[in-house]
Amino acid sequence: MLYIVGLGLGDERDITVRGLDAVRRCAKVYMEAYTSLLSLGLDPASLSNLEKMYGKEITVADREMVEEHADQMLSEAVDAEVAFLVVGDPFGATTHTDLVVRAKSMGVEVKVIHNASVMNAVGVCGLQLYRYGETISIPFFTETWRPDSFYEKIQNSRRLGLHTLCLLDIRVKEPTLESLCRGKKVYEPPRFMTVNTAISQLLEVEELHGGSAYGPDSLCMGVARLGSDDQKIVAGPMKKLLDVDFGAPLHCLIIVGETHPVEQEMLEFYMIK
Repeated sequence: MLYIVGLGLGDERDITVRGLDAVRRCAKVYMEAYTSLLSLGLDPASLSNLEKMYGKEITVADREMVEEHADQMLSEAVDAEVAFLVVGDPFGATTHTDLVVRAKSMGVEVKVIHNASVMNAVGVCGLQLYRYGETISIPFFTETWRPDSFYEKIQNSRRLGLHTLCLLDIRVKEPTLESLCRGKKVYEPPRFMTVNTAISQLLEVEELHGGSAYGPDSLCMGVARLGSDDQKIVAGPMKKLLDVDFGAPLHCLIIVGETHPVEQEMLEFYMIK
């Protein structure tokens, strides 16, 4: 049996009672650590807090393990109960759908235990969830790789008056290009995209395309540490949010579309002064 358990967004206490019961029954517990992270991070002290709360030793599963070596975990789930912990909700990332497909193809029974994710918790900003268009991801630009496929999606949502949720890149245990060329992996330091970096990249892409999908005066909402006690939400034009210190990760950004009067009232609570 493979349990895929959502952990929510804040800290180790955000797991559901049902999820905690499942974890405590399991012989082996893995925690996915590359599509998102809990606000407490994954340093040894934070991992120890999780293990104390759950009463289990936790094996951290990075991208390489989940995408290339998941068969080991799935083989263990053939004859024993195994938990795979996911920050947010289990199906917030396509990788986890692939894991379910692979498990079922091996004859492993799968049970999913849901939790809050950025996709619904972002409702705290006051924008109605059914007024969002397609969610986009913004990756870190490099000198040679500056993808902008998200631009058309933003443009389409803006034409319909819809809001756009932008999920911002995190890079945890990512091999450097140079090390891949040499055939011996060396990993980059962890990096977490800020609201400020996301806006800078968005404005660069708008300048390149010139399609008026958005601009420096477009209203946005920057969100940091959603679901945590110290979450931060600031609304304002892009050019003003560039100068806001949103603090520690994780961050996301909302490009605001047309607003209902009630949405507008909520926006005022978060508007930059």
